Amino acid sequence: MTVVAVAEPDRLIREKPLPRTVSRVHPYLRAAALYLLVRAAGVGLLALFAAKVNAPLLGRLTSWDAQWYLNIAEHGYGGVTTGLFDAEGNYAPHTPLAFFPAFPTLVRPLSVLTLGNTVVAAFLLSLVAGVVAACGLYRVGRLVDGRQRVGMLLVALWAGAPMAITLSMPYTEALFTAFAAWTLVAVLERNWVTAALCCLGAGLTRPTAVVLVAVVGIAAIVALAKGKAGWRAMVCVALCPAGLVGWWGYVAVRTGSPTGWWDLEWKNWWTRFDWGAETVRFARDMLVSGRSAMETMSVFALVLAAVLGALLAVLAVKRGLPWPVAAFGIGVVLLVAGTAGIPQAKARFLLPGFTLLLPLAIGLAGRRRSTTIAATAGFVLAGCWFSAYSVTGWHYAI
Repeated sequence: MTVVAVAEPDRLIREKPLPRTVSRVHPYLRAAALYLLVRAAGVGLLALFAAKVNAPLLGRLTSWDAQWYLNIAEHGYGGVTTGLFDAEGNYAPHTPLAFFPAFPTLVRPLSVLTLGNTVVAAFLLSLVAGVVAACGLYRVGRLVDGRQRVGMLLVALWAGAPMAITLSMPYTEALFTAFAAWTLVAVLERNWVTAALCCLGAGLTRPTAVVLVAVVGIAAIVALAKGKAGWRAMVCVALCPAGLVGWWGYVAVRTGSPTGWWDLEWKNWWTRFDWGAETVRFARDMLVSGRSAMETMSVFALVLAAVLGALLAVLAVKRGLPWPVAAFGIGVVLLVAGTAGIPQAKARFLLPGFTLLLPLAIGLAGRRRSTTIAATAGFVLAGCWFSAYSVTGWHYAI
């Protein structure tokens, strides 16, 4: 018999210990189940919203960028159908190259399991990636704090965050976060080859990987400088940017321009790094005019992310939170805030920066169970509403 704590610290019960293998796997099963429960609630609320506006649920779940990924997965970059257009309403042969290859490439082999149905394969990939990401988030929470509750809260908050509906769509958020979470786990545990491989995968998934590559590369260099790492860290430094740089290089060759990918982003989606000038103008205009709930809430989401980023920095200084964890979250905020292009989608762009939720998870973990449940449920409900509204009531790209 062993003594374990439950609910309140001063209440103890005796229960039969789990077998060693089961005890290791059990928390990850709980994290996966919690993630699926929250996502089921999010999709269920979306179904209610979609029914209200007479929109098919499947159509909403495969809207916007999902159509690009599905078409690329089915036809390749050179065979995308002409029914898709950029933000300007145009289409050119190189337009699909703006989308990174990992998601559509992984959909193809999965379609064998779904009897050639690309849509089902894409949903399956997002589902599996989300579960893998949830397990990674739980592990990160345990590594930085030591309490299971922090890991579980981190999973629940991320699964119910604003725009988390994209985790249940053929989008790259779930896949990228899976790579990013396990990259950070590997960095914290000094598994440099694993960190490099996961970072490489993230670099082939979405451009947000530029933050992850910087964090991983610097962490490996610091470890080498301190004499705490060997050849594996050197491999990590060389390999971690390979996915991101490799795709940029491929697009440069295809377009005939060294800045080919950035040119596509700017010409087709008005996206470029402008040090936050557009973000400031957008926030000022929305807070004054309040033209729509979506745009105003997008500003609030960015402000909340900035506050959480500041709290991450405080935790890193005062409580010894590992700097790579804090740097990743803060870096995502700086990247999203400093980039111009479709400002209404910034809440979605922030979603992969899951470490931003650590201050909330750590803070809630120290509260009474009833307070923790109520606050987490409120956060999740607000996030699910925002997600459902974004793909039903909002008529522009997310």
